[in-house]
Amino acid sequence: MKWWKTVTGIVAIALLTASCNGYEKLLKSNDFEAKFAAAERFYNEGSYSRAAQLLENLTLEYHGSDHAEDIAWYYANSLMKEHDYFTAAYQFKRFVRQYPYSARTEEATYRSAWCRYMDSPEYSLDQSVTKEAITEFERFAERYPQSLHLPQVNQYLDEMHAKLMKKSYETAYEYYYIGEYHAAYVAFQQFLNLYPDAQQREDAMFYLLKSGYHYAAGSREDKVKERMQQVVNDFDKLATSFRDSKYMEQAQEIYTKSRAALAAIEQNEQQQ
Repeated sequence: MKWWKTVTGIVAIALLTASCNGYEKLLKSNDFEAKFAAAERFYNEGSYSRAAQLLENLTLEYHGSDHAEDIAWYYANSLMKEHDYFTAAYQFKRFVRQYPYSARTEEATYRSAWCRYMDSPEYSLDQSVTKEAITEFERFAERYPQSLHLPQVNQYLDEMHAKLMKKSYETAYEYYYIGEYHAAYVAFQQFLNLYPDAQQREDAMFYLLKSGYHYAAGSREDKVKERMQQVVNDFDKLATSFRDSKYMEQAQEIYTKSRAALAAIEQNEQQQ
């Protein structure tokens, strides 16, 4: 039994080596028809990495030929199936530019956006790719309003907008937490402007108020009055929007301190 396993192993290694050597020779070969046929076979067998290498090799050689569109299409798809979403997105976008009237153009446009979506990182990281994916999906929806992909596109858009919203709130709160009150105030204001229906709106309005108060209290003398008045205005907005806010007791305390600071400033101005 042991000798049989040994022989089987040797045969398998020999076949693998021969296969690898044959593949390497094919990559270096000038027989482009053989490369194309092999790339098709590898793709259909699910060997996407090998297919991608051959198709990349063929891209320049077959430029403008009858096979060019197929090569570009299967190359982008091979990269996508290999989870190389960054490069795949680029290749799908390139496909759309090169073949704007192809029957595959709608699908290529969708897959370019989908690859950007798949490449989008978790909310705590830089969201540049997420914003690119949103832009691409929005353009897709505008260009293909009857597409069967639209329900999924809308789902992806909701998901990515929620991610950006969470990123925006967490960034603002991080500024507040580390005592960067001016940056926190600006970030919370931006959050409230961008996401008027956000679940965290009450929290954002309170921390805007609190950040604004700390910022005003630490301002130079000629700016305190203006900034304390803004704190009073922000309190009014919170009280109007959330009469029974869970933060009302703390907010009321900030309001009282702000009014007292304004009264002291006005009294000092009158005495001068």
